[in-house]
Amino acid sequence: MATFSLQATPTDAASWAELARRAETAGFDALLAADHPGDVTSPFVALAAAAPVTSTIGLGSYVSNLGVREPMLLAADVATLDLISGGRARLGVGAGHTPAEWRAVGRERPDVAGRVRRCVAVAEAVRALLDGASVTVDSAELTMRGAVLRDPRPVQERIPLTMGTANSTLLRWAGAHADVVGLTGFGRTLADGHQHEARWRADQIEAQLACVAAGAAGRADPPALEALVQTVVVTDDAEAAAAEQARRNGMTVAELLATPFVLIGTVDEIITAVTEHERRWGVTRFVVRDDALDPLAPVLARLT
Repeated sequence: MATFSLQATPTDAASWAELARRAETAGFDALLAADHPGDVTSPFVALAAAAPVTSTIGLGSYVSNLGVREPMLLAADVATLDLISGGRARLGVGAGHTPAEWRAVGRERPDVAGRVRRCVAVAEAVRALLDGASVTVDSAELTMRGAVLRDPRPVQERIPLTMGTANSTLLRWAGAHADVVGLTGFGRTLADGHQHEARWRADQIEAQLACVAAGAAGRADPPALEALVQTVVVTDDAEAAAAEQARRNGMTVAELLATPFVLIGTVDEIITAVTEHERRWGVTRFVVRDDALDPLAPVLARLT
């Protein structure tokens, strides 16, 4: 069965608490907070505030930039959130594409290979710390000496780890090690440091899934596949609603509507699309932005 998570960031305490309650009531699997230091609220503070007003919904970052996050501090934040929420923490991570975030902590953003090495090193260190291991690393990307997360210890035996990426090396790593592979559909980062080219064509999705499968070879339980949905529109004219975005992405409307990165159409058409994404791609999880909460309510009601 398909599950949906809601990505949002608070603007004030009252509306954030209400959003968390509404997301849980609507049947969302998780409430996820973006992690862009300097541009959005701290995800773990926000999620800790959502914990007391909810009881079942997962709570996680989506995604934490491992280029600027230090493993011990990140592991402590996640473990604290797990403690406060009674075992509902999630951890989403990525390599970090925004140059300004690296400069803000005194680093220049490395090339793609450097970002990938840093991401893997930090992800493995955080995983080990959450598992209770002592971590020592001495590399160009990361230095740690005898780090141990003694307290707090997570409530969950294993906090679910999502790797959000479209990079082939990270997709293979995620296939081997992550609980969830977050397919971002991102291509080359554009000049503004925030926007991306789209990798949404069928051949590009298939290439990404092949990397995940290669990494997951030999795993008894391969990771779940999740798509970061950029557009949700409930409408009785999907072709018209999708036309401009298809043009911008250099795709036909039919190609756009066939990707898991948009959900456009009537409630019945979106449910059909979700079913087809599972059949064709194996995608069973979807992350949507907070403006999709109300439009998707009837879809979630039908799916559950």
